[in-house]
Amino acid sequence: MSLQQSCPCGTGATYDACCGRLHRGAAQAETAEELMRSRYSAYAVGHVDHLFRTWHPRTRPEDLSPQPLHWTGLEIVDIVAGGRGDDTGVVELEAHYLDPDGRAHTLHERSRFERRGGRWVYVAAEPD
Repeated sequence: MSLQQSCPCGTGATYDACCGRLHRGAAQAETAEELMRSRYSAYAVGHVDHLFRTWHPRTRPEDLSPQPLHWTGLEIVDIVAGGRGDDTGVVELEAHYLDPDGRAHTLHERSRFERRGGRWVYVAAEPD
């Protein structure tokens, strides 16, 4: 992905100015939403290292191999806390993708985040 292309997370900013700076470690997410957007973009561009670094160690799977999916869009449905002054937060999202056969799908999730060592990390999806 070109650093000057629009960021996959949908903010309208360039990848370099948005999630790219988080992926390369030049900045840390300031909010749970910013971390969630960067994680979506990491899936979209295949940046597995970022997913590993931002996943809580007690809930992180052993294998983070990228899935053969084409991520096509992200919508934020709701945000509960997760701001600069919070230690926990929930971001509800809909992530759109195409499977290897080109069929469209939507992943709906309420993602839980917490600060660990001053940094936001993804904990898990809330159960339905």
